[in-house]
Amino acid sequence: MTVVDAHIHQWDPLTTPREFSGLAKLFRYLPIPVDVAKRFAPRRDREFVGDPEPFIHPYLPADYRGDAGDVPVEAIVHIEVEWSGKGRLAAANETRWVASLPFGVDTPALGAIVGAGDPTSPLFAELLDAHHSASPLFRGIRTRVEYHSDSGIRGHNRPPGVLTSKPFLDGFAALAERKLSFEAWVYSHQIPEVTALARRYPDVSIVLNHLGTPAGIFGPVGKNTGKNPSTRRELFLRWRDDLTDLATHPNVVAKISGLMMPILGHPVPPRGEPTPVPVLIERLSPMLTHALDVFGSDRLLWGSNFPVDKAITSIGNAAEAIATALTEHGADAAALEQVFRTNAQRMYRIEDF
Repeated sequence: MTVVDAHIHQWDPLTTPREFSGLAKLFRYLPIPVDVAKRFAPRRDREFVGDPEPFIHPYLPADYRGDAGDVPVEAIVHIEVEWSGKGRLAAANETRWVASLPFGVDTPALGAIVGAGDPTSPLFAELLDAHHSASPLFRGIRTRVEYHSDSGIRGHNRPPGVLTSKPFLDGFAALAERKLSFEAWVYSHQIPEVTALARRYPDVSIVLNHLGTPAGIFGPVGKNTGKNPSTRRELFLRWRDDLTDLATHPNVVAKISGLMMPILGHPVPPRGEPTPVPVLIERLSPMLTHALDVFGSDRLLWGSNFPVDKAITSIGNAAEAIATALTEHGADAAALEQVFRTNAQRMYRIEDF
């Protein structure tokens, strides 16, 4: 079986405008190691990234090929990441830049691009058209709306409830008109907002990123999130119930991705020593089995979320842990092929390679 990695990020903070470009350029001239310098970063940033090393260097197709190792990835889906260029339609430049990268030579092919966009903007429809003009592989947008009530957890500078606000809902119609998809990256307590959005727009394909990112589910993060087994159990139960409600909407699919982000509460291992597969299986199995139960194998997509998840695991370990946990819950070879390949092909209209 070959694989479509439905969620990766490509960046070059040294030559393209990113929110973390200033930090990356600073480290080029900083006379101290990154592991020393990170101690001076805000705790919320340290807990989110785990290891800043991938963020201060370019991450391009050859880097991904090296990280993929023996995982037979034939195509990838690029997801927007903190482009900060100036101009009314600057976000479309990320799509143009990604389309210009050397994919498909001795690297996996570029299957699809998900760009950045904000439905509350009066220029949203114009931006969607600019994205499409930048590349025919453009398939949808992701909007930064992640918010957490724990001020010690890194979020985007947006108020709660954006997904259900009138300006967002009104602008969202432009996606429906163009048959584009929406990637929802939220923290787990925001999942009901995604459910409301799916109910309002049943004809728009909505992709829940990272199974809803339940911050602190594996260990303490922020000021008081996941601080003990009891609160982590409550967090899991609320996530479970909200995911069940979301899955009742057939226009929603969920990505098994980002489950190794440090913000979930994973202990960060020494660099170059990925978390062992059995440990990952033990942590992830309750989430994966529930997701399989409520979404079914035909509405789950695998994505590595590299290089963001690199602080915790390798692509090979992540894929093995997820495949093993799903298999132990009854997924057969046909179901695994759906999760690791054919669902992404259908969702992002990726042709066979």
